[in-house]
Amino acid sequence: MRRLAVAVGAIVVLALPAGSMPATRITVYAAASLTQVFPRIDKAPRYSFAGSDTLATQITQGAPADVFASASPKQTELLYHNGVLRRPVVFATNKLIVIVPSSNPAHIASVYDLRRSGVKVIIGTPTVPVGAYTRQILDSLGITQAVMSNVVDQEPDVKGIVAKIALGEGDAGFVYKTDAKPAGRKVKSLLIPAWAQPPIRYEIGIVRKSSHLAAGRAFIKRVTSLRGRRLLVTAGLGLPKRPNK
Repeated sequence: MRRLAVAVGAIVVLALPAGSMPATRITVYAAASLTQVFPRIDKAPRYSFAGSDTLATQITQGAPADVFASASPKQTELLYHNGVLRRPVVFATNKLIVIVPSSNPAHIASVYDLRRSGVKVIIGTPTVPVGAYTRQILDSLGITQAVMSNVVDQEPDVKGIVAKIALGEGDAGFVYKTDAKPAGRKVKSLLIPAWAQPPIRYEIGIVRKSSHLAAGRAFIKRVTSLRGRRLLVTAGLGLPKRPNK
């Protein structure tokens, strides 16, 4: 009876039309700032969201990722040159802003107010993209020493910064523009001068060890499609002048 059941099952599978076979489910490692938008573009993959540097380290150590999307070219390009990632492409851009709790107890009105004594500032760690970008901005503004002396916490990803500012555990934090939106009325956003903004480019590529090359390419195609680009813009991300092919 068992042999008969197996044989019947095999016949049923072979009889199914190609379109009814289960699709390959890939695993996508992506920057924490993509937590909201990627599942809207494609809800099928397994997602792992975290700091880009953490994800890059995990992939290098053999984590079962098929696709990697980073908030900085630094991680993807290094993995590409080390033979871990296939050639990555730029698919989005972003900007940094300062967020404060909605009550704004420290009365922060601009990024320059973060120099005041006693202001509690939260930033990203030096190795995570949002932390590296923050330090570039402070250097461009010429306020690195004053602001860094007020830093009370450094988070491994941007979500941690948003959460702590929303809870009032800090007076101000540096995050991506896209991350203020999900926090809603819990935070207020302050713009940083455009001339001080570093170029923030998101890159995506397929992990070389992945056995799902076609599915990985299909995912990247969805991200860079017209619909994908529209959803990226809706989430507050910018777009490269032309989608890379």
